[in-house]
Formats: sequence, structure tokens, C-alpha cells
Amino acid sequence: MTFSIELSDKTILLDRTHVTDAYNILYPFALEETLCRKMTTSMTPIVHLWRHPKAFVMGLRDSRLPHAANADIWLKSQGYETGVRNSGGAAVPLDLGVINVSLLLPKPAGSMEHRKDFELMAQLIRETLMKLTDDVQKGEVAGSFCPGEFDLSIGGKKFCGIAQRRQLHAISVQAFVIVEGQGEQKAAVARAFYDRAAAGAEAADYPVVLPGSMASLAECVGKPLTAVDFIQSMKELLEAGEITAQIWSEELAGENEIQEMVKLMENRYGINRN
Repeated sequence: MTFSIELSDKTILLDRTHVTDAYNILYPFALEETLCRKMTTSMTPIVHLWRHPKAFVMGLRDSRLPHAANADIWLKSQGYETGVRNSGGAAVPLDLGVINVSLLLPKPAGSMEHRKDFELMAQLIRETLMKLTDDVQKGEVAGSFCPGEFDLSIGGKKFCGIAQRRQLHAISVQAFVIVEGQGEQKAAVARAFYDRAAAGAEAADYPVVLPGSMASLAECVGKPLTAVDFIQSMKELLEAGEITAQIWSEELAGENEIQEMVKLMENRYGINRN
């Protein structure tokens, strides 16, 4: 089976999963923001794969919770890199067992339909896992962190969440896939964050993370599975569809540009310090 979507053999496959040392967690988001700002309707899509050794990424609403600053201090004391992303969704803990997948797509003029882009990502994840399982369900998983209509789960346990950011000429569809490790351990970190950040907040302002809602893919299928296995399966799927890795060019996004975007995002999407 091949991933038969509106991607062509000129699609750029940007695999940064080999970067496993600690770095500013906003870097991959700044990279994608820079690429999307340069994208035109004539440009080809980009598939971006990345991971981080230990980070906690907040959504915009999370960063505005009454005690987000205190929760941020606690996370850093536990060794987490922290940041606020500019796409939708809520807080997500990351480690090397979580693969982040982004589809950067040209946005046709006047396009307001967003569901098809979520469906595209869900299809990519499903087809990547086809040799492992055909039991991937779509729909919000109650009690999960970063809950949404396009949660992906197996046996009622969420292993993947999908968010989106739309710009004038580009769309970034972002997914986190918990491949290995313990989903409940990550849920416990998210729950501890909200316990600290959301005191005094309205119940509708943050998700209530419950035990038993999250699991890794390895836990869901009951088989040994590593992040590297998942990466290889996705690459094979894309390459079967004649999508091959292109040579990365500084013309696409130079290091100075990306670092400037990191600074801009830090200033624009800061954590509530009141």
C-alpha cells in the first residue's frame, strides 16, 4: 500500500529524528513557521519528522491558566524543556519515544475547509501502522491530554493527537505519536501540570486528564515496538509512493531565520506571569 495523497515525487521529506540531544523545544515549530510563511500555492508539500528527549509543549490556552508560570517552574525543575506552540491543541509531554509528524501543505486561495487536512494526517498514521494493526479508531478520547475530534486510539486508548495551524498560503498539520514507553506516565505529567496551573480556573478552560486514557502504540498492540520502527515504516510508506528525501537547502530556511522566529515566538506566545 502507498500513501496516495496530493503529494508528489518532489515532496521534501525532512527527517530530523536523529537529533536526540536537548535543544530549544520551539525550534521545530519555528522551523515550520518559517517554511510556511515562504510557501506558495505552487510549492510542493513538506513532511517533517522530529522528536525531543524531554519537553513539555503547552497550547495557547494552557499558557494563560492562572498559575501557568508556577507550573512552568515545576516542569523545568523536573528537567523539561518548555514552550508554547502557536497551533491548536493543549499540552503534550514529549520524549524520544514520541514521534512528531508535520505535513506542511500549500493552501489554495480561499480554502476554508480544514477537516480534510486532519483526515490526511489520520490517513498517513493509519497507513503507516497497517502492517501492525488495522484497528485504529478516530474520535475524541475522554480524559486524554490534548483531546480533540481527531484523536487516534486503539482499544479506547489514545496514542496520537492532531492539531493544525493555518496561514494565508500554507497549512501545518501536526501530530504527536506515542510509539514506545508508558502512556500513563505521560498522562501523569500532564495531570500534574494542570493540578498546578489550573487552580481557580473555569472547568471549561483546561482538559481533565484521567488515568487509563493514554497508551503507547507498543502498549496498545502488545508487541515490542520502537520509535525507530515507526520512523522506518513511515519512510517506507512514503517512498513506496515515490516520495523520497530531497536535499535540504539553506534557501528553504536558514539557521538565522529560524533562530529569529524562535525569539519572535518566545515573545509573542509567552506564559502568563501574572
